[in-house]
Amino acid sequence: MGDFNGWQPGVHTLRPRKDGKRAVTVALASKSTHSFRYLAAGDYWFNDESAGDQEGPNSRLHT
Repeated sequence: MGDFNGWQPGVHTLRPRKDGKRAVTVALASKSTHSFRYLAAGDYWFNDESAGDQEGPNSRLHT
């Protein structure tokens, strides 16, 4: 979830991949910056360690 979907759960659902991981594709405007985090079962929030940037508790993505 992130600022790109109003931080609303369920708007973008992770789908299973063949390798057993889950993924989602979200189209974002070029030359923009977005804050996001992952929400797992049990209300467990976590960041994307590969994002390379953070803003407070959130991961940040620069397109």
